[in-house]
Amino acid sequence: MLNMEKIDDTDRMLLRALQADASESLETLAAHASISVNTCWRRVRRLEEAGILQKRVALIDPERVGLGQTVFVAIRTREHSAGWVERFAKAVRAIPEVVEFYRMAGDVDYLLKVQVGSVQDYDRVYRDLISRIDLADVSATFAMECIKNTTELPL
Repeated sequence: MLNMEKIDDTDRMLLRALQADASESLETLAAHASISVNTCWRRVRRLEEAGILQKRVALIDPERVGLGQTVFVAIRTREHSAGWVERFAKAVRAIPEVVEFYRMAGDVDYLLKVQVGSVQDYDRVYRDLISRIDLADVSATFAMECIKNTTELPL
């Protein structure tokens, strides 16, 4: 298994480049890293096999596809048993508008990031969620403006 001690500066450079633009060709990546194409391919493949490079995706502008409303949903629960958590996670994963889902420490038990087109769309998601599982408290906060949003980790 590859770990942080086994990731060198060249691996970090490749990861930074792929985070910025995963569509770069192996030739371009190799030239940027001053390594051969075969070496580049082997390094990228090793990072994939180790689970460090999980997948390559296209990022879509939510506004341009009618999903410009970001909602952060704080959830408190009364139940914390393993069975309940499993049912809750399954229910949340079944809602496509939930794009991020976290178990939290502190006053809030779970935090969801929901991407919808409008307040009415969020209300539909909210009703769907509470019909699937019993929750103690659900509180939504609507983002007014996105000031920073990146998928790039600071490597």
